[in-house]
Amino acid sequence: MMRSPHVFTVAVRKGGKPGAEIAVFTQLLTPLGERFPLLKKKIIRGSAALFEAMWLGIRALNFSANEALDGDDGKKEEISPLAMAGTIILALAFALGLFLALPLLLTNLLGAKYDAVSRNSILFNLTDGTLRVALFLGYVSGISCMKDIRRVFEYHGAEHKAIAAHEAGVELTVQNASHYSCIHPRCGTSFLLTVIALSIILFSLIPASWPLWSKGLSRIILLPVIAGLGYEFIRYSAKRRGHPLIETLMLPGLWLQRLTTREPSDDQIEVAIRALKEAIAMEPR
Repeated sequence: MMRSPHVFTVAVRKGGKPGAEIAVFTQLLTPLGERFPLLKKKIIRGSAALFEAMWLGIRALNFSANEALDGDDGKKEEISPLAMAGTIILALAFALGLFLALPLLLTNLLGAKYDAVSRNSILFNLTDGTLRVALFLGYVSGISCMKDIRRVFEYHGAEHKAIAAHEAGVELTVQNASHYSCIHPRCGTSFLLTVIALSIILFSLIPASWPLWSKGLSRIILLPVIAGLGYEFIRYSAKRRGHPLIETLMLPGLWLQRLTTREPSDDQIEVAIRALKEAIAMEPR
């Protein structure tokens, strides 16, 4: 999947078989920020970008699934807006339950046993944040052992290689792209880790004496702010590459990408390049 400012493209092997014909889905986009100027404001634009990314991700999965299964009756079905919205809601509910509610509940149980945790807001929220990071790393490490997910991570690495080759100004060929790294500073993985780190800082402002329901509600309310700040940091750090402090702050996100990317095959790089070329060709000049 590739996204330029005004184009969304997905490339996939038909039937999911290496060497098969590459099917491509393309669509011109009008970003939310262009339709609603308020969403172009700093901080706010981060939440808008996250929602767009989730929406397009569901569409990409739907297209790729249809192409992978195509062949039995030749029929293609498009997911309805209602079904797409339901999928996003379920994904959000799972993420909030696993990475927000569960760490908070576990920390609250620790606070009931250890007074130091329940009385000290910084210690309470640091414990909560540590558990959140551990669950996130454990989840990513766990799914990376699955064969299908490992293949997804290989395509993730292929996307990064293709983008790096384009940014370097070299011809977009499999041979050229294969020499570049699977790690990219503007990756969504780095964004997720940045959001978790920022949540530890902002949640530490919430008093440990608050009841559990108010702690949970305050975390949900703060999520758009945290997502916006994380988005701004990723944008800023990409423009300040080479600065010692920025490079240090970016390191954890880059390290994490070693879990969410794998070295791709030439066949996978070819698919990524096809998606990127389609996006470049369709982008309005």
